[in-house]
Parts: sequence; C-alpha cells; structure tokens
Amino acid sequence: MTGLTVGVAGATGYTGGELCRLLLNHPHVRRIVPTARRDDTLERVHPNLLGSGLAFSTFEALKEQAADVDIVFFCTPSGTAMQHAGWFLDRGCRVIDVSADFRFSDPDAYQRVYGIEHTAPGLLADAVYGVTELHRDRIAQARLVANPGCYVITSILALTPILRSRWADLDQPVRITAVNGTTGAGATPVRAVMHAEALNSMLPYSLDGHRHAPELETHLAPQAGRPLTIDLSTAHGNFARGIYVQATLQADPAYRDGISRDSLLNLLTRSYGPGGAGEFFVRVVDKARSGQLNEKDYELYPRLAAVTGSNFCHIGADWDQQRGVIKLVATTDNLVKGAAGSAIQNMNVMCGLDETCALTAYGL
Repeated sequence: MTGLTVGVAGATGYTGGELCRLLLNHPHVRRIVPTARRDDTLERVHPNLLGSGLAFSTFEALKEQAADVDIVFFCTPSGTAMQHAGWFLDRGCRVIDVSADFRFSDPDAYQRVYGIEHTAPGLLADAVYGVTELHRDRIAQARLVANPGCYVITSILALTPILRSRWADLDQPVRITAVNGTTGAGATPVRAVMHAEALNSMLPYSLDGHRHAPELETHLAPQAGRPLTIDLSTAHGNFARGIYVQATLQADPAYRDGISRDSLLNLLTRSYGPGGAGEFFVRVVDKARSGQLNEKDYELYPRLAAVTGSNFCHIGADWDQQRGVIKLVATTDNLVKGAAGSAIQNMNVMCGLDETCALTAYGL
C-alpha cells in the first residue's frame, strides 16, 4: 500500500509532533492531516517542522474526510479515541490508538485503572495490542491497534524472554524502577516539570500504584503462562526524552544453579538477535565483563543517550549470584519506540510495508 493519507488526531502534543516529524520522511505517505483543537499554526507549536508545509486541520474536517484516509493515529487524552474510533473504522479507515483506550480487552479493567466508563466496549475485541515484536501477525490483519505505553513497551521487551524461560520465581513480585523524560508529562505546562524545577532533580510519582502496572500484568501474563504481580515505581528525570527501565526478578530455585550473566545474554540474543527472531529494533548489549568483581564497568549496560531519537530498544542483563536475583536494564526513547515510532512500525505492518520504513535512524 503506497500513497497513504494519514491523520494525526491531537497533533499539538509531543507525540503528535513526533509522528508528523517521522511521517514526513516516510516514502509511502503522500499526505499528512494533523489536527488541533486550538487556533494556532503548526510551525509555531512545532518549530522544528518549519518549512514542512504541514498545517493544522480541525478534527471535524478529518472526520469528514474519513473515507479517503487510510490510517488515523489518536494522540489524544484517554477517553477521546473510544468516542470516535468507530466513525473512522465504519468508513474503512484503520486506527492506531496511541492513548490508553483500547489497551484492555475488559471494559471493567479499563474503568478500574482510568476511572471512567468505556464507551465503546464492542470494539475491544477488535483491538490488537501493538507490541510489534510479539504480535506482528495479528497486527498485519488488524483494523484497530492499541499502542502500548512507553514504560510498558520497554519493560515488555526486556522481560518477555525471561518470563518465557520460566527462570523467575513469579510467586514474588517483578520489581521495576523506571525513569521517564519530562516530555512524558505531556505538553500542558506543569511547574514541577519546567526546566528550572526539573534540572538537577528527580520527580517520583504514582508510587501508590502506577496505572501502567495493570497493563503490564495483563500483557505479560500470557508470556509468563500465569498471573504475576508488577511492582512499578516511576519518576521523571532531568532530561527531555527517554525511558530507563531496571527490572529485578527473583530466580526460581530450580533454575538458579544454571543462571549466569552469559546465559541471560544468550537468552536475550536468541530471542531478538540475528540468530533468533532477528528483531531489527531490539539490540542486546552483550559486552564481556573485563574488570574484577564489583568494578565499575560502565560499558556493560544500555545507555539512555544511545537510543535518543531512535526507534531502538537496548537491553542488557546481569546476575546477582549471591542473592539469586536476575537484573535487566532496558532503554528507549519515550517519544519514538515508546509512542510515535512504534505506532509507525505498526502502521507499516498493517499496510504490508517494510517494517523499518522511516524508522532506521540510529540514536543521536
């Protein structure tokens, strides 16, 4: 499918702007229709797109063109996509929801997590969860894709091989500590994440139970073959974009003697590397340890800066033998692999295109 017309609903935010930036370099996208609720120019909201020729449209105008639109991305607050997705689907347009409206197949689960009633429960069965690396075949046939959250996709890619191996004791919680860039707080001004406030600081939030923990529990349970508990702690760091995830799992005593850093890295490489699934966007940091025990070897694990601006996920691992703890580190760019990039990756699969179209740039 070529010559695509693509709508970006909610293009004034960071994710919407990133979608426009990436789609401008897509060889099979002919026309981009970004929408805004307020009267403003696109180049004023997204000055990095100066000279792109893009201009905001209204959402109502996008709906009127629905029969001529191939794909619509919803980069809107939770509760919006479920009100309008059916309109586009009924007119033959495919929908990729970058918000949270279709991430749960159970409408009651959605209401428990987000506190509002799901107004389109009849569409939930059609929604395919958009971790491309795990659900590629279903995404290719989908008309509605629910894009994962940025914390979630990074954590799922890191944890899935370990959970499938059954090496972890899942009677114990899987503990995840994750740090997001300040763009993860959205484009609406909030004093705490202004540069003057966030610089040289860390901003923990939602420690009473993060809304992405149920999403992780829902979508990791099939990989683990059983229910599991996710203990997710999050913070905003003093950088604009990026996701840093560190996950720890207690090893199952039955497998403990056979686990090492090498075996963990081999497992990740078999899952994602050229000799395994050959996932282009997942890279394993497998540098051999060169120093002595407890030496500060900074080359062993993923770096946040290495993935900034890219659609890559870097994953590393280590093994605390004394405590029997598996440790994973994963990094992504929250605006690319964590949102706009993975959404375009899903669009490429849905449209039968090369999955890497417009997404092959390496980190900055």
